[in-house]
This record gives sequence, C-alpha cells and structure tokens, in this order.
Amino acid sequence: MQIEENKSLKTLNTFGIDAKAEYFATIRSVQDLQNIISQNQKPIFILGGGSNLLLTQNVKGLVIHNSILGKKIERDFQHCVYVSAGAGENWHEFVLWSIKKKLGGIENLSLIPGRVGASPIQNIGAYGVELKDVFHQLEAVELATGKVHVFRKKDCDFGYRESVFKQKLKGKFCITKVYFKLSKRPRLNLKYGTIQQTLEDQKIKKPTIKDVSNAVIKIRSSKLPDPAKLGNSGSFFKNPEISKTHFNKLKKAFPNIVFYPLENGKIKVPAGWLIEQCGWKGKRVGNTGSHAKQALVLVNYGNATGKEVKKLAGKIIKSVEKKFGIKLKAEVNVI
Repeated sequence: MQIEENKSLKTLNTFGIDAKAEYFATIRSVQDLQNIISQNQKPIFILGGGSNLLLTQNVKGLVIHNSILGKKIERDFQHCVYVSAGAGENWHEFVLWSIKKKLGGIENLSLIPGRVGASPIQNIGAYGVELKDVFHQLEAVELATGKVHVFRKKDCDFGYRESVFKQKLKGKFCITKVYFKLSKRPRLNLKYGTIQQTLEDQKIKKPTIKDVSNAVIKIRSSKLPDPAKLGNSGSFFKNPEISKTHFNKLKKAFPNIVFYPLENGKIKVPAGWLIEQCGWKGKRVGNTGSHAKQALVLVNYGNATGKEVKKLAGKIIKSVEKKFGIKLKAEVNVI
C-alpha cells in the first residue's frame, strides 16, 4: 500500500477545492485499513466520495481514501431481502443495482452523490425517504484499535441529517460495510416534491421503482448542477425545523411561505426558499455563489477556495437569521 505525501485533493472532493493532504493512502479492504492503523501515529481523516465536504485548509496527518467495494445479497426472504455494500461503493450505482434486482426502498434516493459509507453518517434523505428507513446495520473499524464493531440502528442515533458518527463518535470510526433491508413489494412514496406530477407528465399510471427512480433523476438533474461540470456539494444547508409558534408569526408576515408539517409537531421550512427570499439565488460573489436554479446549492465557479465558500455561507446565514429569525446550519462537513 502506497503512502503519498502532499497529495492534492482537488479531484477527490466535489467542490473542486485544491487543498492538500499531508499524507494520503487508499484502502480497498478491512485488512488494508487495519494494517495502516497499526503502522500510523498521525491524525487520521477518512475520505469517501468527497461529496459532503468543504475543505477550507490543507489536511494535516493521514487522509485515508475509503475504496472498499462489493455488493451482495446476504439473506433472501419472501417479502424482503437483506443486502450489503462496501463503504467505497458509489451510492447511486448501488441504488441502480438494487432496482435492477427489483428491490425497493431506496429509489427516492437516486442520484445522491457520494459513497455508501457516508450514507449512515449523514442519514441521507430525499423526497420523503431517509437512509434510516432501510438501514439494518453497519460494520466499522475503530481507528484507535483497529477492531471491527457492529452498529445496529439503535446504536446510530439517527436524526435529520445526523447520526452518532457526526456527534459523539465523530472521527473515531471508519465505516467499511453497510447492510440494508430492501423490499420485494415496496410501497412507493410519491407524495414529496414533484414526483407524482413528473410521472403524470410521462403518462405513467402504474409506476414501478424504476419509474420513480427515473422521475427523481429527472427532477434532480433539472435543479442541481453536475459536480463534474460545476463544483458543489449539493445541499449546503439543512432545512430548518421551527416551532408552530414561530411559524405562525412568519406566516402572518410572509403569507406565501413554503412549509411542511412534521410528525414531531414542528414545521420544516425549505432552506432554499429562505435563501431565495433574501436575494441570494443566482448571486455570484467572486469565484463562488448561490446556484441560479437552486439557492440551497453553493457552487465553485472556478478557483474558489474553501474559505471563500465558507465566508459566503456565513453571509447567507446572517441574512436569513435577520429576516426570518431562523439560523441555518450547514449540512456539509466543513474542515
């Protein structure tokens, strides 16, 4: 296994930020990871697809690029199937693999950038579905000891774009494999966003999981920039959840406010709508800016530094808080 020095990470993060790793190595197995842990005495940073990451500085210590592959049906039952995927697998390719095998549950999560290993860390979600809805368990290596641990759903403390791996256990484990419970008879979730309308426009009356996936891909492609063409990390901010009392006050001041009632009694207000109301949508500031089609997405127009993007994010947060009394929180991991 080769360890490189002063490695550029520009092509390994979807923002296209030209930060460098002091030391860098790629792992393709649990054994690779355990070997490098046993020999290493430097701080470790685990890098997957780099799709939920903003690098504002060079990374000291050892950056380990998780490239553990493998997709497998583990257990097959009458109505459901348990499957596993290596943490280095491309998430969207895993979704398509599942759909090809007629296994439902993650079709709404099509075209989300990144790798399988990041999916439980973020509890990724889109169009009414979250990772926790299909999560079974995961395997992860403890970076301090090299020991393999198994985490069940209850161990992961899943929340809205949250998990124990972003909180109490941040930086302490490297996820190596994730297990999912998928359905042979899935209940399609068509209520969120414009999925239903997209299907109707295509005159699809009895949609399959493939149809839903195609609709999601069509919607996302129409709104979100391709990171290969324009650097970005997808949704930069979380959609805030506010109390009914706060919402009722905003509703009086802003009758056209977009909102979604939640089961926990709170109200979700799209961050993109808030940002747009503050005049940021499509606005360019130097080499960065808010995307013209989706204000929630901050982009790198070329040669932007991580500090430039972070500064823009800070300005957006202040303007939204001033106008709506809501403090946006970053969804991306800022280093």
